[in-house]
Amino acid sequence: MNTIKKPQLSLGQILNMSMGFLGIQFGFALQNGNASRILQTFGADVEHLSYFWLAAPLTGMIVQPIIGHYSDNTWGRFGRRKPFFLIGALLASIALIFMPNSSILAGVLPAVFVGAGILMLMDASFNVAMEPFRALVADNLSEKQNTLGFSVQTFLIGIGAVVGSALPKYLAEWGVDSTAAEGQVPNNVIYSFYAGALIFVLTILWTVLTTKEYSPEERRAMGFEEDSETHSLSDIFKDFSAMPVAMKQLGVVQFCSWIALFSMWVYSTPAIAHHIYGTAIDDHSSKAYQDAGNQVGYIFSIYNGVSAIYALMLPTIAAKIGKKLTHALSLACGGLGLISIYFVQNPEILPYCMIGVGMAWASILAMPYALLAGAIPLKKMGVYMGIFNFFITFPQIINGVFGGLIVKYIYGSNTIYALVFAGIFMVIGAFSVMFVKEQRTIHV
Repeated sequence: MNTIKKPQLSLGQILNMSMGFLGIQFGFALQNGNASRILQTFGADVEHLSYFWLAAPLTGMIVQPIIGHYSDNTWGRFGRRKPFFLIGALLASIALIFMPNSSILAGVLPAVFVGAGILMLMDASFNVAMEPFRALVADNLSEKQNTLGFSVQTFLIGIGAVVGSALPKYLAEWGVDSTAAEGQVPNNVIYSFYAGALIFVLTILWTVLTTKEYSPEERRAMGFEEDSETHSLSDIFKDFSAMPVAMKQLGVVQFCSWIALFSMWVYSTPAIAHHIYGTAIDDHSSKAYQDAGNQVGYIFSIYNGVSAIYALMLPTIAAKIGKKLTHALSLACGGLGLISIYFVQNPEILPYCMIGVGMAWASILAMPYALLAGAIPLKKMGVYMGIFNFFITFPQIINGVFGGLIVKYIYGSNTIYALVFAGIFMVIGAFSVMFVKEQRTIHV
């Protein structure tokens, strides 16, 4: 067995390599903070929101393993991973432009269904762009730099998400219309999505133009065992059945984490509008509701800002107390932050609840992948990163199918309880981290 010796990359090289994630998360932040708001504007009932949000995990579950498989087994003049995330960026930008303008096709289909379809296209495009990025980091970095690489990636994710989340609120404060007629999306949201489309493409191009991928010959010279045989999509099922034990154990952690995140993204706007701003449960057009929507975008920018700073601290913390304990403590803080929203009466207090959520978000984006990287065969990095996405999408699908029913029949359509139980799931995830068995890098 050969020893893998990858060159140590400079911080600047790692930043260039991960820059596209700033744009990806800019788009994700706009989606997470505004999709429910847009869909409710187009007529969706609160208990049906989770069904529309199913588009995201369903497309991710299908798309990411396929993209990972082909990026593992494709090499062309533009590289192995880069062609996939460039195509994803172009498609995502188109979807970002059309999402808040779904009503223009209302003559063909109800705007809410057009919006749901564009949400599916948007998330599929995000997934095409995102998973090859994670594989690229693992491709180019040594085991020693893995935690740093994923932490830098998380830092840039935080920067993109801060701006993307807060932009609608700040555009409103700068004089852009933040209210609109019934069934129409306010201009501050529309212009934010236009900005997201532009930033998405520019940052992806930055990475494409500044980052080198190792060719098959270079990988062999560094000790990678490249396959010469032809692979088919059916290999994904073989890889799934042979997944490392550590991946299965991390799957439990991911299940709890992403059940919580899905609830937060789907229900924060209606929960905060009703529980803190005092709107009616079925209100989705009043000024108070729009103010709550802007505030949700703002507090989402807070947790993303915290995550950007905390991400830079993760390598140091993990070096002192270990990767598992670092992730466990971070998730516990996030769970307590979500639960605390129930006790808030003044919306000005909400940003403080997001500090723990930001710590959890930074850790969720970095530590599972740092724990996983050493357990995955290097020649299967792309497909296993895609398969690992099952543990992100499956809990969201479960929540999407049953969450709306629970909200309607158990919570009485009062979505604040969805946020409380999201916090409880995140705390359970914190305990489950400690059962994960870490592994050293696998060379084959």
